[in-house]
Amino acid sequence: MLYSKYVDAYYEKWKSGRYVLCNKNLQLLEFLERDILPYDDIYYFDDQKIEDYIDFSETWYFELDDWEKFIVPFIFLFRVEDDEVVFDEFVIVVGRGAGKNGFVSTLSHYFISSLHGVDNYDITLVANSEKQAKRSFSDVRLIITKRGNEALNANPPTEYKEAHPNEEYGEFEGYKSRITSLETQSEIIFVAANSSTLDGGREGCIIYDEFHEMEDSSIPDVLGGGIGKTQWGRQFYIGTKGFVRGGYFDEKYARCEAILNGEEDFNGIFPFINELDDIEEMDDPTLWPKANPSLQEPLTKRAKRLIRTMKKEYTELNYSPSKRPAFVTKRMNVIEGDTEHSVASKGELDATRRPYFELDGLTPLYSLDYGSVRDFASCGALFKQDLDYAFLQHSFVIKNFVDVHYGYSNSANQSGGEKKAPIKKWEGDGVLTVIDEPSLNPQHIVDWFVMAREMYGGNKIIADNYKLDILRPLLEAEGFEVESIRRPQAIHPLIASRIEDAFANNKIIFADDDMMRWYTNNVFVKETSVGKIFLKKEAVKRKTDGFQALVHAMYRATELDEQSAFVLDDIDF
Repeated sequence: MLYSKYVDAYYEKWKSGRYVLCNKNLQLLEFLERDILPYDDIYYFDDQKIEDYIDFSETWYFELDDWEKFIVPFIFLFRVEDDEVVFDEFVIVVGRGAGKNGFVSTLSHYFISSLHGVDNYDITLVANSEKQAKRSFSDVRLIITKRGNEALNANPPTEYKEAHPNEEYGEFEGYKSRITSLETQSEIIFVAANSSTLDGGREGCIIYDEFHEMEDSSIPDVLGGGIGKTQWGRQFYIGTKGFVRGGYFDEKYARCEAILNGEEDFNGIFPFINELDDIEEMDDPTLWPKANPSLQEPLTKRAKRLIRTMKKEYTELNYSPSKRPAFVTKRMNVIEGDTEHSVASKGELDATRRPYFELDGLTPLYSLDYGSVRDFASCGALFKQDLDYAFLQHSFVIKNFVDVHYGYSNSANQSGGEKKAPIKKWEGDGVLTVIDEPSLNPQHIVDWFVMAREMYGGNKIIADNYKLDILRPLLEAEGFEVESIRRPQAIHPLIASRIEDAFANNKIIFADDDMMRWYTNNVFVKETSVGKIFLKKEAVKRKTDGFQALVHAMYRATELDEQSAFVLDDIDF
């Protein structure tokens, strides 16, 4: 079992009830206990570097908060086999005022030092504006050049040199645009993310400050290309939730969620996300540490000043409502009136796990989503009884795709519970068929609908217009009525409330089809100028074909209402 006194202290304070942690913090602790800490034969903490960094920071800067000391050991967690870092990306989302800039200032300074001991370990500080990018840089430069810190400064003031002619001077040169270690030849620079001259170099570490303001991944894509050329390459993403939706922050946040939910391997990412679990918690200051870990008891002097400021801001919301969005989003890390959210909560998805009602005598609407001939296609049948909907689906998946992305042919993908989609289990459950073909033969889809019609009746299929040029003649030759949706996303605002209401009120039944719950969990709802639309949480692995097939069927679900009324009218009471 791996041990660090700083990690152990954090767990102990949580387990004893002294720390108030949000759900994502709890998921992180569970992940570490399950996948990292038991494996002392695979990983090791470099205790010397941990202590060197903490001593360096607290000698020259300030006493670190417990949350910072908790993260530090994982910065210096290495693999036994090759002495490489285990975590090379740290996503740190904390409420405004937590001290994230101070933290990365101390890290930057330590990383270029001889204590870290890596030559040419260059640091690039990046932010949307030069002023923000320069903040941590200026902190480090101030410490180096501050009177009394001459032991750090390679170029102390002339009067100091004259008074100490035989003294060896410090390791660091602090200029206005560059800080350099003369021992390691490592340097710290700062750049604005909007600079047209950005290019990836051979950085040892890149720190993206206020990364929630980045509209896309173009900056990390460019700068991150140099990571890996230098030993122990690392990237840090620090920020709050911010106001830019659909940008790079949301992509990174969704990736962290997938890791914390056990849906994806961590792949070197350390997701330290702090937020309120519910907006109503904002009214209870004792729960504010969920969003800002520096507010954990006992409060430091700085934390006492911060909470006084926050309480003052909170009170002012009664008189200045326009300040509420900034307080909620940046202090509490909550997006109020969230413009993006999962289409169904975990509880709502769990509620779909109940037996189908009696389907005999009910005629379904069929639907199809056929995104690509080289990955997934999903066929569905929607039934309605009273207010409840039953949705049956069957997917066809291309073997090469599921081999590459989910390890289908790997013996580890034999059953459910692994982080990758358990394709083999779902195949055994009968909800999908793996097709060993380079691309999907449309006849598989036609045959499924013919089989379903023989079992349940029904004759109408609703589908995305995509690929119907191939499928429509085949389906119509079998006697099906095919209705195409020319622009599927255009119908989303029309039926979003129907679908959200159905999940919220437990009206949808998937029975034992875990694949359908997976499809649904991969969808988020985005509020746009034209209304709500359903989008993928991730572009490649998190497929949504089954959910989109459900959407197509729900578009014409009122036709099932007419059927239900007809059936009731025919019964002789």
